[in-house]
Amino acid sequence: MSESISTKLLFAQWVTRENFRRYGQVIFAAVDGKSFDAEDAQLNLQNGVPRFYIMRLREEGRKFGKITRHVQCTQCLGSLEGKDWLMAVAPPGDSDKPSLDDVVAFRIPGNCFIKLDVGTWHAGPYFDADFVDFYNLELSDTNVVDHFTFDFVKHHNLVFEIV
Repeated sequence: MSESISTKLLFAQWVTRENFRRYGQVIFAAVDGKSFDAEDAQLNLQNGVPRFYIMRLREEGRKFGKITRHVQCTQCLGSLEGKDWLMAVAPPGDSDKPSLDDVVAFRIPGNCFIKLDVGTWHAGPYFDADFVDFYNLELSDTNVVDHFTFDFVKHHNLVFEIV
């Protein structure tokens, strides 16, 4: 007899530099000519060839049962056309699984991007439109050699839903 799968609701909070600091950075527009400082994306892309591309994602709801991390690079994501979107994250750490209590969700406005720190667990992007184009900066082989996933369904009979 199989166990039923439970759903845990995650209430998305608007992202700010302060509330996202545990997971990475939020980058907003700056005046041209501003000197490089701590508010600029602090990138780690030295372990391979950087890849900057536009990925088109289709709407798939707001539920997820798996969460992923990359331990060799940072990753930057932002929507095109000013569209708001959602992302679930958990902080990086030494464990091969995130704590259930550490998974949180953010609503990200279309006028900024996020930089995920090395090892930050993430699920998404999620959104309500039919599709959204995102720019993505990672390594060229990130999704082949640096893609570690934890399955909440398999280990906890649990899915998350962002509301």
